[in-house]
Amino acid sequence: MVAYVGYNDPVWSWTLQRYNSREADVLIVGEKINTSRKGIEEAVRKRDAAYIRKVARDQAEAGAHYIDVNAGTFPDEESRHLCWLVETVQREVDLPLSLDSPNPGAISEALSLHKGEPMINSISLEEDRFESLLPVITSHPCRVVALCMARTSMPTTTEERVQVASELIGRLTGAGFPLGKIYVDPLIQPVSVDTRMGAAALGAIGEIMKAFPGVNTICGLSNVSFGLPARNLINRNFLALCISCGLSAVILDPTDRQLTSTLLAVEMLLGRDDYCGNFIDAYQEGRITG
Repeated sequence: MVAYVGYNDPVWSWTLQRYNSREADVLIVGEKINTSRKGIEEAVRKRDAAYIRKVARDQAEAGAHYIDVNAGTFPDEESRHLCWLVETVQREVDLPLSLDSPNPGAISEALSLHKGEPMINSISLEEDRFESLLPVITSHPCRVVALCMARTSMPTTTEERVQVASELIGRLTGAGFPLGKIYVDPLIQPVSVDTRMGAAALGAIGEIMKAFPGVNTICGLSNVSFGLPARNLINRNFLALCISCGLSAVILDPTDRQLTSTLLAVEMLLGRDDYCGNFIDAYQEGRITG
């Protein structure tokens, strides 16, 4: 007869303490502090720090490892607003941020205020963007999102994505940037426009992870379902497929408990959660929904 250990058993408690302190295998980048969202844009414009702090805190408590900050809807004042967001968010949560802008000036100013090692989102093969951001990311400890955008076009097939990724990785590592701090974004495009885009991105994730051991992959999850009904259902299933292909990090709303529950369950089922510790911990904290 098998003796099952209860949740309150001292042995079980020790096991949880031992294994629940680990960082999840898939990094979660909280996407909600983006001025393309109406509430965030208004809060930034009015300098409503309490509102921004709550959004940051909610994402941190939901399991985010990075908080994305984006002020891109203010092109003439992006640097000023991005810097304010960096200071406001990091006063509230002890997490690194994803500095989300193609503007090297805004990134440089935000970097000077950031505590810890940020993620820079993003660099691509577009020549002006690459050449202007490269000296910024190589002069500061950071992680970088390498977006699979070619010089003059967007890739559509798996092969085109892998080719762009290969060139980006080669140019970044050739400039001295560490391979392990590169997060390749295979460019998630809506399946509502072309139903082949989901499979193409999934294929690229698998091929990139296989071809470049040590590199990472990341995606902005919700792009895949743009223009379709039942977007949450689509996003959850696409997330599961991405993780099964080897995805390292994901940009999503961590307060969406169905999404984060899917992430934790899939990691556990793929053997990426020792002793099921992260899943059980999240369940006990009320962060898992069926």
